[in-house]
Amino acid sequence: MGNEHLKERSAAIGVGEAAPDFTLLDQDRKEWRLSEQLQKGEVVLCFYPMDFSPVCSTEMKCVTDDFAKYAKGGAQVVGVSADSFFVHKAWAESLGLKQTLLADMHRAVCKAYGFYFKDLNVPSRGTVVIGRDGKVKWVQAREIKDAMNPAEVLGAIS
Repeated sequence: MGNEHLKERSAAIGVGEAAPDFTLLDQDRKEWRLSEQLQKGEVVLCFYPMDFSPVCSTEMKCVTDDFAKYAKGGAQVVGVSADSFFVHKAWAESLGLKQTLLADMHRAVCKAYGFYFKDLNVPSRGTVVIGRDGKVKWVQAREIKDAMNPAEVLGAIS
């Protein structure tokens, strides 16, 4: 799918850095490419470990609850985990999630953004706001047990 160019990093990507472009499959098995989505507006990448887990479910449900606020701010929010598109589809349907969920099954994207939890071989928890220019505007790495604060993320978008 064209993610061979991605390089693993040991720490979370920083504000002002160029966001690595990537392509992953979404829950409908459609290709989703960062550079194409940035042409439409800002992108918020929400890295999380696994679908159907308590904190991840709470976090992604909050994104759905605030979906209109993100859209009003000109941002698209997507979840990124190591689960397959099949699992993403079932999870999204079970919770009524509106956002796109991306399947980083090879962990290339989470590693390239510095959100990889080696002990469990899953993405760690973090959020990255990427401006239309492809540069990181805001980033937050969190402990696995800590969901994102939607007000902080909303404050970081346009």
